[in-house]
Amino acid sequence: MFFRKKKKVKEYDRETLEPVLCRSICTGETTAGFRNRSTGKYTEYTLIRTEEDLNEFREQYGITEEMKVIY
Repeated sequence: MFFRKKKKVKEYDRETLEPVLCRSICTGETTAGFRNRSTGKYTEYTLIRTEEDLNEFREQYGITEEMKVIY
């Protein structure tokens, strides 16, 4: 009742995938996801509307480093 549920850190392959933010040039919409380092393919995971959404994504996947922005 008084305890928060512990969040599990989701795993991703850190050698082949890098976390990135993708911003739309036209609308400015921002999404967070992962880009394959070898092919450059981007996979979208969540929409970022506020700083809180970004922090939640980082906590969910255990991301501490700065995320690149792609367009």
